[in-house]
Amino acid sequence: MKPSTRHILLLWMLVCSGTTQAIEPISTTIAVGMAAALTGILARYQNIFYYFHECCRPEWISFNKTGLRNDLDTKLFGQHIASRILLKAVSGFMSNKNPKKPLVLSLHGWTGTGKNFVSKLIAENIYKEGMDSSFVHVFTSTLHFPHQSQSAYYKSQLQQWIKGNVTNCERSMFIFDEMDKMHPGLIDSIKPYLDYYVKLDGVSYRKSIFIFLSNAGGESIIQTALDFWKQGRDREEIELKDLETSLSLSVFNNNQSGFYRTNLIDKNLVDFFVPFLPLEYRHIVQCAMAEMKARNIKPNQDVADMVARDLVYFPKSERVFSVKGCKTIESKLDYYT
Repeated sequence: MKPSTRHILLLWMLVCSGTTQAIEPISTTIAVGMAAALTGILARYQNIFYYFHECCRPEWISFNKTGLRNDLDTKLFGQHIASRILLKAVSGFMSNKNPKKPLVLSLHGWTGTGKNFVSKLIAENIYKEGMDSSFVHVFTSTLHFPHQSQSAYYKSQLQQWIKGNVTNCERSMFIFDEMDKMHPGLIDSIKPYLDYYVKLDGVSYRKSIFIFLSNAGGESIIQTALDFWKQGRDREEIELKDLETSLSLSVFNNNQSGFYRTNLIDKNLVDFFVPFLPLEYRHIVQCAMAEMKARNIKPNQDVADMVARDLVYFPKSERVFSVKGCKTIESKLDYYT
């Protein structure tokens, strides 16, 4: 039963009143009365504290499929393949009460195409606190694992971090950014947690989500997009089958990537390799318009066009794809608005 606002306020007053410091007889009497009232409320609303502090419960963790679909449709531009895969993958996983393994997503593409942004959208539609949730954990290779000489230490730490957090909440999310900059072999240390085990040392990892973000494989994605453009074919005709095999192979064989010859790929533990296509001029305009709306500024097509024209595109002569995607849109808007 959900507590009323009156009872929540009363509990808050009781908890924060500092009655334990009272020493006068009359104060003691009041304290006893307040304690009795507190006991009565707690007996009636046993879960009342869950409304004050984030917990691993449905009040704080609940998947919003409609919200994710709407966000992908209205906030992510030029990524028809990624949108479709992610909605189905996350929806299917979150609706499964007994998944056989954690959901493992590997997002690939050039900078500024939406990989980090999509991770944020997924978190916001699962966790009430979004990316600020204590159950969402972000690891950045150059920050958390900078020195190759300390790989053994990093492996041990990574295992402890994941085990500790999943023990605390089985619905944890782990985001690994800059996988292309991670030292090869390091990510294999978490392979057991991504596998089909019911439990490991008494802990089940089956309801957790692991998302890997990488620029690795971006070249093969760009080449496919360029081939379609040169053939006069619409980018929306590109399908996952046109990219998936070459993408997984290029990532697996890239000796500069954290996925180099990894067991995660070799043992088929990555559920989906999600390609992010390079963005065209029209998508940059859409990004600029969306950013103005997010800032509560009336979207201005002329300003969006100025921002889009200011970016660098490739190939140089045709200016088809943005080199940095939508990554610099915010700073450009600061200049033009």
